[in-house]
Amino acid sequence: MKLSLRSMALLAVGSLTLSMAACSTGNETSAAPTPGGSTTLKVGTIGLTSDAAIELAKTKGYFKDEGLTVETSVVANPPAGVAAAQSGQLDLTYTPSIPMFNALSQGVPLKIVAAADGYSDEALGKSDLTLVDDTALIVGKDSPIASVGELEGKTISVPARKAQLEVTISNAVKQAGGDPSKINWIVLDFSSAVQSLKQGRIDAAGLVAPFTSKAVADGGKVVSSPGVEFFEKGAVGLYVAGESTATKKTEQLKAFARAINKANAYANEHHDEALEVAAKLTDTPLEVLKNSALTFWPTEVRIADIQRVDARLAELGFLPKEVKVDDSLILSDK
Repeated sequence: MKLSLRSMALLAVGSLTLSMAACSTGNETSAAPTPGGSTTLKVGTIGLTSDAAIELAKTKGYFKDEGLTVETSVVANPPAGVAAAQSGQLDLTYTPSIPMFNALSQGVPLKIVAAADGYSDEALGKSDLTLVDDTALIVGKDSPIASVGELEGKTISVPARKAQLEVTISNAVKQAGGDPSKINWIVLDFSSAVQSLKQGRIDAAGLVAPFTSKAVADGGKVVSSPGVEFFEKGAVGLYVAGESTATKKTEQLKAFARAINKANAYANEHHDEALEVAAKLTDTPLEVLKNSALTFWPTEVRIADIQRVDARLAELGFLPKEVKVDDSLILSDK
């Protein structure tokens, strides 16, 4: 089975721990003009549906219009990408906001350049959150558990400890009046989690599409859509640059932001076309993407959305304290 949207990021992010040693190695690359007069930017991705916007920016000429040539390469996971961006091996990289905050809390200087994926402002108001959230907390067919508030003291599977699903599920449990520290968290890959849920070996499973559909087909019941409940709205996946790159290549990064914002708007307006591009990029059957939660490409990064994640990570104990970010974290595209 193939994963979509932020699904693969939940596996790729792994632990929130970022190797500081990795951030200090490597030589800074230069965004040198090509013979045709454009500037080349190297961008790290992790193979998500949201990457369709980069491809659209290429094929529609948005990067060319800004005097840019964009080269992408797949990094092992977001923390590795952040390390490469900080060292200058990459000019930009994709990272969800959660591992970005872990890096910031460890003193890694980063600058947000643009949004890659996220939730619309109307997402949390949907009557069926599974239509906008490709993550879900699911209990078994015969489970007496009817709400996320009943999961304190129960066994819940996640693909990795201290990563995005544990963070967002912890938030859902706490908001329902439970204590996430009293949950028995166990690590299972998604296929094993679906099987264990079906056989009653665990009380609930944190899953992503398309594994959510498999669990529901087995009779599982969704008790929470933890992603949208945690982030609520706005950018979740981000393109970030190291501080040195942001200082030396400010205008090129602003040009990237303008181009990707235009591509994100196009992707939202031409969703079927964007999904066709994403299917080819991620080697995922188009029907899988069409049957997954609706992909959304934000056209701006708002500091309030970023600060909300910061506060919740600290409140839940995944950060020792709030990073205290302000507008200076975000590079203006003007």
